[in-house]
Amino acid sequence: MLQYLKQIRLLFLLLAWLVSPWLHAAPNAPELPLAHVYKQGVDLQDYWLSEKLDGVRAYWDGKQLLSKQGHVYQAPDWFLADLPSQPLDGELWAGRGRFEYLMTIVRDAEPGSGWRDVRYMVFDMVVPQVSFSDRVVKLKVLFSGIDSPVIGLVEQSRVSAHQALMARLDEVVAAGGEGLMLHRGSSYYRAGRSSDLLKVKRYQDAEARVVGHLPGKGKYRGMLGALLVEGADQLRFRLGTGFSDQQRRQPPPIGALVTYKYYAKTAKGLPKFASFLRVRQP
Repeated sequence: MLQYLKQIRLLFLLLAWLVSPWLHAAPNAPELPLAHVYKQGVDLQDYWLSEKLDGVRAYWDGKQLLSKQGHVYQAPDWFLADLPSQPLDGELWAGRGRFEYLMTIVRDAEPGSGWRDVRYMVFDMVVPQVSFSDRVVKLKVLFSGIDSPVIGLVEQSRVSAHQALMARLDEVVAAGGEGLMLHRGSSYYRAGRSSDLLKVKRYQDAEARVVGHLPGKGKYRGMLGALLVEGADQLRFRLGTGFSDQQRRQPPPIGALVTYKYYAKTAKGLPKFASFLRVRQP
């Protein structure tokens, strides 16, 4: 009987893992521009530079804030009242190094007082057939008429050389930031991953699905030792670092998508020095 129950549980977990991508997707998911990774050699002349904020992507459709998967962030009415009717693209942000704190606020079904620590930081506006350089100008005009602590405009600047870009990256990281973004000035606002948008980091990141929990040893006895995960290429590997003690006591569940960082790949395609960053939110 016990063996039978174990088989049923294993089947349930397998089914949950297989269908969870569809369960998490909402029919009103916004069509967003997505980034490739910057590599030296890119012509920087036509790019705008901004800080990559350690927040959560949020699309403002003029009435509600949506996640990348189309789920509604339950922001309080007083927060939403200060946002313009113009559709915008940005990040909900609580400051550098405060991602975990931010998630305790924005994932609640009922908005709490923590929203007073959150700002909607805008880096783009949704205007078809208008270049990003012209959208930057339009954003400055729009924000000249906004006086509210709940919304801010991400600063855009120019950079012309790889060395200057790396110097700026080191400056941001040293101050507790996550990285940089490059946005092609001549590009239109269009969905999909392209070189119109590039993320600049000292490391790369990717997502993988949790397929197992490996027990800890020594000081982590009775806690999580590592996650066994599977990437989009169906290769499996372990994530054993990057966790807080609380995350080791309550690890991401089987089937969850997690984001990890790494610095290169082996000849077999496995990530080198892979480390857990966060659970991807629906």
